[in-house]
Amino acid sequence: MAEILKKITVLGAGNIGSALIGGILKAGVTSRAHLVATTRSEAHAAELARRFSIRVTAGDNRKAVEFGDVIILAVKPGTIPSVLEEVRDVLRSDQILLSLAASIPIALIERLAAKQMSVFRAMPNIPVVVEEGATAVSFNGMATQADRDLIEGIFRAVGVCCFVEEENMDAVTALSGSGPAYIYMVIEAMIAGGLKTGLSREISTKLAEQTVLGAAKLVRETGLHPAILRDQVITPGGVTISAIHELEKHGLRSMLISAIETATHHSESRTRALLAKFGDS
Repeated sequence: MAEILKKITVLGAGNIGSALIGGILKAGVTSRAHLVATTRSEAHAAELARRFSIRVTAGDNRKAVEFGDVIILAVKPGTIPSVLEEVRDVLRSDQILLSLAASIPIALIERLAAKQMSVFRAMPNIPVVVEEGATAVSFNGMATQADRDLIEGIFRAVGVCCFVEEENMDAVTALSGSGPAYIYMVIEAMIAGGLKTGLSREISTKLAEQTVLGAAKLVRETGLHPAILRDQVITPGGVTISAIHELEKHGLRSMLISAIETATHHSESRTRALLAKFGDS
């Protein structure tokens, strides 16, 4: 017996939403006929329709929600209340509601949706656009194992996925949500170091980007602690240890740890502010 494909609706197909659409179709999570999306503008809707050969509308969220079995809220956090208010009376208890909005807790989504339904909250990061995203997901008590498997399949189509307790989502936002920005700064600094020591911009960029990519892949594929892999590069009295000494002297690790801690606290404060603003909606 053929598997019945779920109908998926993406509300607000911006960068992340568009990346999910591409991953969903490429991985065969569902078919083009079973996937619809909405955008803010007619021009963007037309562009996505051409790109993916699916039905995309500018607005018309209610009709899109009526179509779907899985409703993906890919809109900005501040827009979540108005979008849920718009579609609340066409949501169904047999649907899955998946929010990608940072700092919006599941309890608030449940309250705004006003339905007893399966609700997921996910924090994907921007590398989902090249199918190398890192996504953490939490869910409410209505979510079944089949629901969890489906949501995991969606995010595995664009990278790696893990489930976490919702209380850890602010830390996830700080680590992997914001994390690409930290790595871009590292790559930028490595390129600048190459330029300062006489390498061309083209060569510096190519070597820096591949070094970061290769190092990350080695951590993933070996399963070894990064400190072990680091020590494998070091030779006594060599070039690498002199560079590491300089990095440690300037507190590279401490700065990154502090950055993630600070970002976590900021994410927590955003959650409190959003709850204060929309908690009684």
